[in-house]
Amino acid sequence: MLRIVEVKTRKQRKEFVEYPLRLYKGNPYFVPPLYGDEMKMFTEKNIYTKTCKSVFYLAERDGVTVGRIQGILQLQYNDIHNAKQTRFTRFDCENNLETAKALFQAVETWARAQGMEEVVGPLGYSDLEREGLLIEGFEYLSTFEEQYNYPYYANLIESCGYVKDVDWVEQRLFSIKKEDERFQKLVERAMQRGNLHIAGEELGKRAFIKKYGKGIFNCIDECYKELYGVVPYTPEMQRQMISQFMLILNRRYIMAVCDENEEVVAFGLVLPGIGEAVQKSGGRLTLGCLIRLLKAVKKPKSIDLALVGIMPKYRNSGLSAFIMTTLQDMLRDENVEYMETNLNLEDNTSIQAQWKYFEHIQHKRRRSYIKKV
Repeated sequence: MLRIVEVKTRKQRKEFVEYPLRLYKGNPYFVPPLYGDEMKMFTEKNIYTKTCKSVFYLAERDGVTVGRIQGILQLQYNDIHNAKQTRFTRFDCENNLETAKALFQAVETWARAQGMEEVVGPLGYSDLEREGLLIEGFEYLSTFEEQYNYPYYANLIESCGYVKDVDWVEQRLFSIKKEDERFQKLVERAMQRGNLHIAGEELGKRAFIKKYGKGIFNCIDECYKELYGVVPYTPEMQRQMISQFMLILNRRYIMAVCDENEEVVAFGLVLPGIGEAVQKSGGRLTLGCLIRLLKAVKKPKSIDLALVGIMPKYRNSGLSAFIMTTLQDMLRDENVEYMETNLNLEDNTSIQAQWKYFEHIQHKRRRSYIKKV
């Protein structure tokens, strides 16, 4: 007999986090999130509890977990956009429509009780969480920043009445097609005209983040505010994100450009590819995992493009050439085999046009769904 249980106890929370680890055991493409970070979302250490409401459900059949789902009421987003929207995320399920329908009905009932009119997802608390359902590219290793799922998930979600809202595409960049001297000239001209400079070249990782972290987040908020599902980052969110990613940040892959007042006007954040490092331990930071993790951070075989942005005032100044040349330099690293772009909205032609300068393939597609309730 199937039943839906709202997660309340510590045992249920543990089961919620561990269910996908069993579901994907032995799958060579699945990369788990860090176990400790997932457990923190049930506690006061999860700063999103200040700006969001959440509910968690498990599906059980004869006492055995066969699915899970989380519902999120993102109050910031709804206030900014005058929306009545609930998000679903962390949906994992056996290939059984009855189970999927029961899980989504639980979230939809909760959404209506909150006065909401639509459910969208997969979307997390913010766009720095995993988002989008993988619908193409199942034969590629997931990046640490994004979620892998089985191909049958799309059929389950669509059979529950959900339709496409937006798609993202992902590229894998291998090498530079051709050196272009114009890039360097554009960079030099942009720096001179705007009285700009590369920030903190002499600083180590922690000192750089302490000095420019706030400016980078301000730049993120300004550059990303019109994109799908995005919310501004409160100071608490900023601190939590820095804390979560500090271990895997490599100073070589953090870049920023500042004006004469040391205000960040452009930035790029690239992360070492750590997917394989955390697979074996199920995301738990065991000694073996830490050794693999530190090795991957120091000498990554692949790198993941996490965030990049240029303030609107400078977008036609030539600074995009600085971003491109910096990414090209990263791909020249003798250890790096390729770069993953992660998610680009399918209609964001300006960012996708930049990849023409690289040998590349479009290898993944993700989707966010919507349903009126």
